[in-house]
Amino acid sequence: MSDRTELFQGTLDMLILKSVEARPLHGWGVSQRLRQLSSDALKVGQGSLYPALYRLEDRGWLKSAKDVAENGRQVRFYQLTRSGRRQLEQERQRWESFARVVAQVLEAT
Repeated sequence: MSDRTELFQGTLDMLILKSVEARPLHGWGVSQRLRQLSSDALKVGQGSLYPALYRLEDRGWLKSAKDVAENGRQVRFYQLTRSGRRQLEQERQRWESFARVVAQVLEAT
């Protein structure tokens, strides 16, 4: 796995955890929430989103349950776990630290 893929995966994981922080969402809802929060800048395809949701559930950071969506279809809703909340906070702190370091480098003369 390349460093770029790992960075993207870690960032995507953090963004998914953030998207379900307020309330449970189904996969398409997660995608829409990320688009909304990013003013349409982030468009996560199904090929990236669903493997990430399954990975986060396997790690215990999300839990899921089947329910009926607004359109009447049965879907799986994802909810942040207590462990997921801790992970989100750790990832947020790492991201903010990383962003400060990158900004420092970019501002150097």
